[in-house]
Amino acid sequence: MFLKNKKILLIIGGGISAYKSLDLIRLFKKDNVEIKTILTKSGKEFVTPLSLTTLTNSKTYEDIFNINDNLDIDHIALSRWADVIVVVPTTANLMTKLSIGKAEDLATTVMLASNKDIILVPAMNVRMWLHKATQNNYKILLDYGYKFIGPIKGEMACGEYGEGKMSSPRQIYKYLNEYFKNRNIVKKKKITALVTTGPTREYLDPIRFISNESSGKQGYEVALALNKLGVKTTLIAGPGKIYKSKDLIIKNVTTAEQMIENVK
Repeated sequence: MFLKNKKILLIIGGGISAYKSLDLIRLFKKDNVEIKTILTKSGKEFVTPLSLTTLTNSKTYEDIFNINDNLDIDHIALSRWADVIVVVPTTANLMTKLSIGKAEDLATTVMLASNKDIILVPAMNVRMWLHKATQNNYKILLDYGYKFIGPIKGEMACGEYGEGKMSSPRQIYKYLNEYFKNRNIVKKKKITALVTTGPTREYLDPIRFISNESSGKQGYEVALALNKLGVKTTLIAGPGKIYKSKDLIIKNVTTAEQMIENVK
């Protein structure tokens, strides 16, 4: 319902779950979603440009060096055209490239050049997902402002079971429907919010201080939820354990006095 007539740029990554992108496109088309696709070199091993073009009624983009064959669009225009960018599936390799800001092909170049929300849908072996390198990249990407759908627990194509399975097309569809629903709630209203979170440190001397074990996570999630609704949100955060987000204005403080001054 809330997806109707939206514009989605779908990037197809190189994993066996890539075939699910075809079912996702079918779901989108029922809501008259306008879809453009970028097919990565490795994604082409699992789905064909012809199948994507047939389902979307639109050209499938593959190579940054021949994109200007279509004179009305380039990689910047492609990223500006979309209401949101969705990457299905997002592999461990692609997460690594994004975490270090690599732009070596059309897909990564478009994502780095984008001013729109980018939603990653991971799919990989459970050991790959739980590997420290992947988890570190996950935290970095959250810090950069990327959004994630999944992964979920389930049986892998390799026969193993665990977290790493790609969310189903219906789960992705539901998430995006909620995403646009939330954006519409305060669309015509001007609302700002101020949230405080985390502990403070009251210093006894230059080294010792009194504090507490507040993580700051609850206030951070409240601020993210407000921002998701379209509310311009400022978060004043003590020295807790929270991720940064490009969607929030975050002011870091240490003492209670600093916090009250920033609130004022």
